[in-house]
Amino acid sequence: MSATHTATPGEDEVPAEHAVPDELSLAGGFPPVDRDAWRELVAGVLRKAGREELPDPVEDALRRTVATGVTVAPLYDADDAGDLPTAVGVPGRAPFVRGARAGAPGEAPAGWDVRQRHAHPDVAVTREAVTADLENGVTSLWLVLGEGAVPVEALGDVLADVYLDLAPVAVSGGVPAAEALLALVGDRTDLAPGGSLGLDPLGVHAASGEEQDLAGLADLAGRTPAGWRTVVVDATVYADAGATAVEELGCSLAAGVAYLRALTDAGLPVDDAFGRLEFRYSASADQFTTIAALRAARRLWDRVGEVSGASPAARAQRQHAVTSSVMTTRRDPWVNMLRTTVACFAAGVGGADAVTVQPFDAALGLPDAFSRRIARNTQSLLVEEGSLARVLDPAGGSWYVESLTEDLAQAAWAWFTEVERAGGLAAALSSGLVRDRLAAAWDTRARRLATRADAITGVSEFPNLTERLPERQPAADLHPAGGLPRVRAAQEYEELRDRADAAPARPQVYLATLGPVARHTARATFAGNLFQAGGLATPAGDGASGLADAGTAVACICGTDGDYAESAAALAAELRAAGATSVWLAGKPSLGVDGVDGYVYAGCDALDVLRTVHEQLGATA
Repeated sequence: MSATHTATPGEDEVPAEHAVPDELSLAGGFPPVDRDAWRELVAGVLRKAGREELPDPVEDALRRTVATGVTVAPLYDADDAGDLPTAVGVPGRAPFVRGARAGAPGEAPAGWDVRQRHAHPDVAVTREAVTADLENGVTSLWLVLGEGAVPVEALGDVLADVYLDLAPVAVSGGVPAAEALLALVGDRTDLAPGGSLGLDPLGVHAASGEEQDLAGLADLAGRTPAGWRTVVVDATVYADAGATAVEELGCSLAAGVAYLRALTDAGLPVDDAFGRLEFRYSASADQFTTIAALRAARRLWDRVGEVSGASPAARAQRQHAVTSSVMTTRRDPWVNMLRTTVACFAAGVGGADAVTVQPFDAALGLPDAFSRRIARNTQSLLVEEGSLARVLDPAGGSWYVESLTEDLAQAAWAWFTEVERAGGLAAALSSGLVRDRLAAAWDTRARRLATRADAITGVSEFPNLTERLPERQPAADLHPAGGLPRVRAAQEYEELRDRADAAPARPQVYLATLGPVARHTARATFAGNLFQAGGLATPAGDGASGLADAGTAVACICGTDGDYAESAAALAAELRAAGATSVWLAGKPSLGVDGVDGYVYAGCDALDVLRTVHEQLGATA
C-alpha cells in the first residue's frame, strides 16, 4: 500500500516572513541612536538622581578609577580604541599584546601551566602534597625554600617521587635555593622546560630594605639548564604593598632592565639575557584590569627589548600570574574561592604562561589537602570544562579592553621612566621614591575601602558573625621586615572583628526602628550590615522599648525621612532616658535631627564609625 504526495500551489516557495535578506542589520528594527543621544539619556537619569552640575562629556560623571591615573568609562565604541586593533598584532608575534604563544595551525591551544605553590616546613607533608598535586592536574611546582618553609637541605627528599623530565620546578629562597636546585639536577639534559631558579635580589631589597648585590647573577645564569629561567622579576612584592597595576608594571620593567644590565655587563648576549628572565604578576578579582595589565606588560617588555636590540623572538615576556594576596580575607574565607576563580579566569584570558591559584585559606595559615585540591581544580575546571584556553586572547578587539590596555601601558611607562630618572629601581627603593608612590596609591584605595565604595563580600558587606573559621596550622612569616609593607584589603575590618570577638560579651548596637516594617526595613538592614562589619551585634526593636533588653548604651534610629521629621528627635530623647549614651541615625547628616550624635549612610567612612562605636562600647584593643 502506498501513498502519493501531491504538492499544493506555492508549497515550495519560502514564506515571506522566513525570507533571508541579502544584508542582515541586527539593529534594523530600532531607531538609530548615536553617542549624543545616549549622553542625553544619561544626563536625564543623573539629574533625576539629584545631580545638578554635570561634567562635559557627561559620561565623566560615571568614570571609575582602576589604577593610578587610569579610569574606565561606562561606554566604549570604535572611536575610543582608534587604530589599536590593527596595532596589537597577532598572538605569538611582536609586540605580543595578544600573547606570547601562537597556536599551531588547526589545533586548539593546550592551555597554561598549572603551577602550585608549596611552603610547608614538614618534609613528609610537602612530599605527599606534591605527589597529590601532580597526580591531579598540576603541571609544575613552585617550592619556597628556607627558614620557616621547605628546608633547603630537604629539596631532594621533597622531589624524590617527581619526574623532572615531565614536571618543571621553580624555587624561591635566593642563592641557597638556586644552588640546591642546580645540585639536584646536576648535568641532566632531559629536564622539562619552564623551571626557574627564582632569583630576585631587587625583590629582596624591596621586601627587606637592604640593598642587594647583582654581581653573581651572570654566573648562575651560565649554569641554568636549557629552557629554564634564572631570574624572576617578582612584581607581587609591590602589589602586596598597595601598588595598583600601574606601579606594579612600572616597577617590574625597572627591575627587568636592572637585571638586563647586570647580565649583559657580565658578557651575556642581549638575547640570552632576555631568555633568563621570567615575570611574576598578581591577578585580582578586578578581571578586566588584570587582563589588560598582562597584555600591557607584554607590550612594554617588547618595547624594552626593541630599544635594547633584542631580536623579536627573544622579546616575548614569560609571565607567571599569582592570585592576589591583597584581596584574600581571613573572615568568610570560602568567598576567596570565588575571588580566585575570577582572578584565575582573568590571568588565563590575559595570556599568562603559568598560573598559581592561592588556596582559599592562605590568610589563615598553611593550607590543607582540601584547600589545595580546590585551588588546583579551579584551574582544571576553567581549562578542561570551561575550555577557556581554546581561544588565544579572547579579549582582543574589545574596544574597552584595548583602550584599557593602552591606558595602563602609557601610565606604567611614565612611572618606569620616572624610576629610571631617579637612578634605577635600587636607587628608587633606597631613596623612598617607590615607598611613597605605593603609599599614595594605597591611601587612595584605603579610602574606597573605608567608605565601602570597594566592597569586600563577607567582611565589609554581608558579614557572618556566627561563622566558624577553619583551623589551620600557623604559617611562618616568610617576608622580611624593614622594607615595603604588606597590606590586605580586609585587614582593618578584620581587626575590629577580632576585638569584638575577644570581648567577654559581643558588643551590640541597638537598632531603634520607627514606623511599620515596610518603612524601616531598608535602613535597618543597611545599618545592621554596617555595624556587623565591625563585629557588632545589632538587636532591633520598636522605638526605645528594647534598649534595656539589648544591654547596650549605643543605639541607631532607623526609619524614613518622613518619620525622622515627625519623631526622630523625640525618640533620641527617649533612648537617652532609657540609658543610651550615644545615638546614631541611619541617614545623611543633612537631616539635622536634634539629639543625634552621628549618622550612618551610603558613602560614610564606615571604618571611622566602627572605631568610634568600639570606643563608645569600650571594645578597644
